Amino acid sequence: MKVIIAGGGTGGHLFPGIAVAEEFQFKTKDTEEKTEKEDILFVGTVHGIEAKAIPREGYKIKFIRARGVVGKSFAETVKALFTFLLSISDSLRILKVKKPDVVIGVGGYASAGMVTAAFIKRVPTLIMEQNSVPGFANRFLGRFADAVAVTYQESIGFFSKDKTFLTGNPVRRKIFETEKEKAYSCFPLERDKFTVLVFGGSLGARSINNAMIEAVPHLLNLRDRVQFLHQTGDRDFELVKDHYRKAGFKGVVVPFVYQMAEAYAVSDLVLCRAGATTLSEVTAVGKPAILVPYPYAASNHQEYNARKLEDMGAARMIKDRELTGELLAASIRELYANDAKRREMQNAATAFGKKDAADKIVNLAFSITRKR
Repeated sequence: MKVIIAGGGTGGHLFPGIAVAEEFQFKTKDTEEKTEKEDILFVGTVHGIEAKAIPREGYKIKFIRARGVVGKSFAETVKALFTFLLSISDSLRILKVKKPDVVIGVGGYASAGMVTAAFIKRVPTLIMEQNSVPGFANRFLGRFADAVAVTYQESIGFFSKDKTFLTGNPVRRKIFETEKEKAYSCFPLERDKFTVLVFGGSLGARSINNAMIEAVPHLLNLRDRVQFLHQTGDRDFELVKDHYRKAGFKGVVVPFVYQMAEAYAVSDLVLCRAGATTLSEVTAVGKPAILVPYPYAASNHQEYNARKLEDMGAARMIKDRELTGELLAASIRELYANDAKRREMQNAATAFGKKDAADKIVNLAFSITRKR
C-alpha cells in the first residue's frame, strides 16, 4: 500500500497524520497489503512544522509551494491562488513518481494542492477534519474527496453525509502506550515531584508563557514539591527559562518538545491550549487539564472544545482574556492539593478519549481504494 499524507503547517494537522502513518504499518504488518515506512510519503511546505518533525520520525517528505488565503489582502489572495496552481503542478509531479494507492489530506494549505491533483489523476482521496468547524481548505476539498473523516458530530453538516464518517481524531499509539518510568529517561525531572506540563501549541503561546511568569511568585512555597516541563516556543524560551531559574523551580524548559508521548507520561497536570489534536491526546492519556483556548481560532472553536470538556468534568477552562498569573497559580495549587478532584477529571477525560480513531481511518482508506 503506497500512501501520501499531505498537509501540516502546525502540529494540530501534522500529528494526526503521523498517527495514521503508524497505524498503516501496525495494521498491515502481517498482511498481503503490508505498508512499510518507505511506502509512506509526507507532502508539506518548507515553512511548516513538518519540515523538521517528519525527518525526525524517519519518513520521507517532499515539499510543494503553498500559502494561506483566509484573512489576506486582495493582492495576497491573488498570490495565494497563483501559488495554489503551482502546488497542483508540484503535486502532479510527485504523483507521477510515487504512484500512490491513496492520498490523505490532514488539513492546512499544503493539503489542498495534493488532494486536488489526486482528484485530477483519479487517485482515491480522503481528508481528515480535526475541528468542529472545518477550515477553508477542507471545505473546498470535501466537495470532491472520496471520504471525509471528522472528529466531532457537529462537523458532519459541512460535508456530504453519504461520504462523511465520525472517526475521532487520530492519536499516535506511543502517546497512550509509553510507560512512565521509561519516559523519565527523556527529561531530567525528579520522580517524586508533582509535574505540570505546559505548552501552547507547536509555536508556543505568549499569553500562557506570560501567565506562568506571573504565576511563579505565587507558588514559591511549592517549589520543593512541584516542577514544570514547559514548551515555550522559540520567542520566549530564554525569558521563561530565566524566571523559573530565578524563582528556584526545578524542571525542564525547552522551545519545543519532540517527545510528547514521554512528556504526557511524566505529567500529573497539563496546562495547554484547546486545539482538537491536543485535546485528543490529553483525553487519550486521561490527564487532568487547565485549558486556555486560543481566542482567535476560527469560529472560536477552541473555546467550544474546552467548554465541552469542562462541562464533562474533564478539565478547567480559563479564557485567554481572563488569564492572570494569580488565577493560574490558584488553579495549579488547588489541583495539586486535591487528589480526588484530579482522579475525577482523569476518569472523565478517559471516557471522552478515542484511541481507535487511527484504526477507523485506515479502514476507511482501504475501503475507498477497494471501491476504485
